[in-house]
Amino acid sequence: MRSALIVVFVVALQYCIAGTVDTVSIYSNTMQVSYKCVVVKPDSYSNKEKKFETVYLLHGHGGKFSNWISLVPQLKKYADDYQLIIVCPDGKIAGWYINSPIADSMQFETYIANEVPAFIDANYNSIKGRNARAITGLSMGGHGGLYLGFRHAGFFGACGSMSGALMLEYITDKRYGIEKILGDSSNRQRYSDYSIMKEMENYPKDSIAIIMDCGTEDFVIEMSRAVHKKMSILKIPHDYTERPGKHDWKYWSNAVQFQLLYFRNFFDRKK
Repeated sequence: MRSALIVVFVVALQYCIAGTVDTVSIYSNTMQVSYKCVVVKPDSYSNKEKKFETVYLLHGHGGKFSNWISLVPQLKKYADDYQLIIVCPDGKIAGWYINSPIADSMQFETYIANEVPAFIDANYNSIKGRNARAITGLSMGGHGGLYLGFRHAGFFGACGSMSGALMLEYITDKRYGIEKILGDSSNRQRYSDYSIMKEMENYPKDSIAIIMDCGTEDFVIEMSRAVHKKMSILKIPHDYTERPGKHDWKYWSNAVQFQLLYFRNFFDRKK
């Protein structure tokens, strides 16, 4: 009986030691509007003298800022386990984390890569330096993680993708909203120019740590495979994994822990 009580106490203690969650509103000067954002802090954040590395975690198409913490509440524990600030900004239902050349109201590259981090660095105990920042996400956010990671490698030291919708040039179904950002899909060159498949050709001179994964039953897995193949041809170092799973939260709730561990190891190597 005593040993059983000890086990119960230890398990309960593990769940008590968890991060705290803020919901903040971050204004975009570029788009002249505010969007909400979840910020997960480790329990040790109460130590005002301590500063933390930051992981920016992007949601998918049709989602919003609160998806990650609502559907993967373990993020609070992971923030503790890996001693990270985890930032979950809003990329709108179909913002695609790019700056639209045709719609001033859709400037989500600037918002996510510049304006949100500026707010975080001004209001939280974050370590200010590229080797203390990473960005990743799922599906639409997977493309955002790689695209913004490459384009802003002077700011982010690591980037990732989970089940990434990585090839915009093939996402022409109007349900996904890319036409509202890039215009008619017949403009193949424009779609290609805003894709990570094109952006990776501009591999940053400051090397960036890259992690990608996708479920073997995922309907977009060929996109991850194509990006992995091109990175290999271009000799871009990256960590690539396929594991059983579909395009769903069961897969992402498992995958995110692996990615956070990868980033934690990256941060530790750079100290």
